[in-house]
Amino acid sequence: MAMIELRRNTAEHLVWGGLQVVELGVLAGTAGLGALGWLAGIAHALATGVLLRRAMQRHRRTALGPADRVTLARNVLIGGITALVAEHAGTAAPIVVALGVVALLGDFLDGRVARRTGSVSAFGARLDMEVDAFLILVLSVHVAFAFGPWVLMIGALRYAFVAASWVLPRLRGELPPSFARKAVAALQGIALVVAASGLVPHARMLVALALAALVWSFGRDVAWLSRSRT
Repeated sequence: MAMIELRRNTAEHLVWGGLQVVELGVLAGTAGLGALGWLAGIAHALATGVLLRRAMQRHRRTALGPADRVTLARNVLIGGITALVAEHAGTAAPIVVALGVVALLGDFLDGRVARRTGSVSAFGARLDMEVDAFLILVLSVHVAFAFGPWVLMIGALRYAFVAASWVLPRLRGELPPSFARKAVAALQGIALVVAASGLVPHARMLVALALAALVWSFGRDVAWLSRSRT
């Protein structure tokens, strides 16, 4: 049985990788992808496969759930965004905005699918969070070319928090659910997509406000974790 599950998982991982390659081919024929874009997209697909397999082993998962597959579909879109940003960073790219909008909308879908199918899990929540974090990182890189390197803080803060938790054990605690935290996280993607579109005036201010809200959110969480360990 274990061998059958392993083969199924391997086959599914290959399918997701194949879908990524198909998307890159479509983008190459429409938006234009050179060697750098292809390299970034393929690297994203390979990294996803390795990290996904490790996460499944760590969580003792033998199969993906329906919501996990929705999240991975979003991840394929993000792979396309990664390739486009690597190839056309800082330039007006409507396809980046379009893919970003779909990926953000999909973030509301995977949670609903998990609840409707009774497949809510710590693995699925972590997968969703990592996919969201990487989308924000890639979008922040894209927008930083227009607004300045300070925008990179939006994408880097979460990874800085994780790095800090390696040396500060108190940051590894479990945070209580927070609507404010979810709202602030959603604001980052919306602000960055709006800024990437180049169609909204004063988008720089919107991004700055989103960053300020993110700093506040992380600061609040760090303070809570510090108090909970005292």
